[in-house]
Formats: sequence, C-alpha cells, structure tokens
Amino acid sequence: MGKEKKKVREIKTWSKNDKIFLGFLLPVLALFFCFNTLPLIKGFYYGLTNFRGYGDYDFVGLRNFQDLFQDIRVGKSYLFTFKYAIVMTILVNVISLILALGLNRDIKGKNTLRGIYFVPNILGGLVVGYIFSFLFTYILPAVGEAAGIDFLKNSMLSSTETAWIAIVIVGAWQGIAMNTIIYISGLQTVPEEVYEACMLDGAAGIKKFFKITFPLIVPFFTINLVLCMKNALMVFDQIMSLTKGGPSQSTESISYLIYNNGMSGGQFGFQSANAFVFFIVIVVISFLQMKFLRGKEEQL
Repeated sequence: MGKEKKKVREIKTWSKNDKIFLGFLLPVLALFFCFNTLPLIKGFYYGLTNFRGYGDYDFVGLRNFQDLFQDIRVGKSYLFTFKYAIVMTILVNVISLILALGLNRDIKGKNTLRGIYFVPNILGGLVVGYIFSFLFTYILPAVGEAAGIDFLKNSMLSSTETAWIAIVIVGAWQGIAMNTIIYISGLQTVPEEVYEACMLDGAAGIKKFFKITFPLIVPFFTINLVLCMKNALMVFDQIMSLTKGGPSQSTESISYLIYNNGMSGGQFGFQSANAFVFFIVIVVISFLQMKFLRGKEEQL
C-alpha cells in the first residue's frame, strides 16, 4: 500500500525540466489564443450579425452564411481563387523542382546562385507588385511598340483575359524561391551510394529521377504542394498592388474581397462569415491534400 502511494506521488511530481517547458509553453499558447483563436471566434460571432464595421448591429443568425451561397460576386471570387491556386501550385512546383535539380549539381558558384534565387522571397509582396505593375503598364507596352509585337502593345493588366496571367507571373516569381530551397534540402538527403548503385544497374537520366530521386524526396514534395496551395488560396498582395480586383472584378480573390468589402464596403458581418467559411475551406483542402499525398508516400 505504501509503495502504491509513493508511485502516485512520483507521477504527480513536476520535474524541473517540466516546469521550464511549461514556462515557455504557456506564453506561446496565450499569444496563439489572443492573436489566432480569439479573432477566429470573434469573426464567427460577427458573421452572425449585420455589423457594418461601425455603429450598432443586430443578431441575424445564419443569414449571412446562407447569403454567401447566393452571392454571385462571392462565387466569382472563389472560382478565380481556385483557378489561380491550381495554376500557381503546378507552375511553381514544376519550375522549383527543375531549378533545385540544377542547383544541386556540382556547378561553379551554386551557393551564390541559390542566394540569388532566394532574393524574391525576401522582398515584400506589395513592393514587388508595384514594380511589376510599372513593368506591365509602361515597359512591356513600349517594348511591344518598338518590336511590333501586338500581344505586348497593351498592358496585360487592362484585359480580363490576361490580367490573371500577370498575377500568376508575379506570384510564381516570389513563390519559386522558397519551394526551390525546400527541394534542394530534400535532394541533399539522398545518399550518393543510392545513385552509385543506380548507375551500376544502368538507370540514368529521366529513369533515375522517377525511380530513385523522386520517391526519396516525396515528403518534401508533399510539404511544397500543401504550403504552395495554401499560400495561393490566400493571395492578396499581388491583387492589391497589381489590379485591385479588376478589370471588371475578374481578378478579385477571396482575401481581397473580404478586405475590401469588409473594411470599407459596410459588409463587416457578411465578410466575417465569408472569412470563417474560407478558413474552413483552406483547412479541409490542406487536410485532404495531406491525407492523399501521405497515402501516395506509403505506396512509393
């Protein structure tokens, strides 16, 4: 009986390391709750009201959530965002993987090249967007006039058919940097002995990549796909600096619509509901991506 009490007492006793760990953990949890969980809860609450961002408001229940599925502008913003995210994810990962394979080779000045390729990720999205806006609006049309290229004579940002392409170009230019670094990290985990054994078996080139390299870096591929899709779905900076949702609302992303109509359009409650639904959509998409890709990893 005495031994049992002693065991219970030992289980309940906090060690010094446990107390230190708890001391670091509690402030982080408090900050996470204040700046992440609490705004989400308040956003859901405002989504149940007709709050305009100022003044009094009334509780309207789930009306805002019902209206979301009937609002044409919201539907168009979701379609544009999904189209942009899919194209961005494919484009960024293909180019990043090709660059990583090149930069992982034994070439002169590869560390310098890695630093250069990472520069776009350091620059602010709005700054990059304004620079590219000047390029698309003035530089490229001037080049098109001088060279007689009809496609470039008009700004890409002025057409509903090409404005989204300009946004993809800018987003990809920034997004490729981080994905390339992650792929390089993955490639460096592949042992040289594996490649030597592969060469003895006669595998080379494309066959070596798909049979040896890619299966070994699939976890890094999963990380890049999930992060790239998430970031693309939340696109805002490029829209804000390049098109502001135009022309004719053809490039209005969900994040920009929530910001624009929620902050200055008198739809704070409605867009809070939109933001909460969008959060759920991103979580579900990320979860499904992880589940599907983890299954593929096990098969490989």
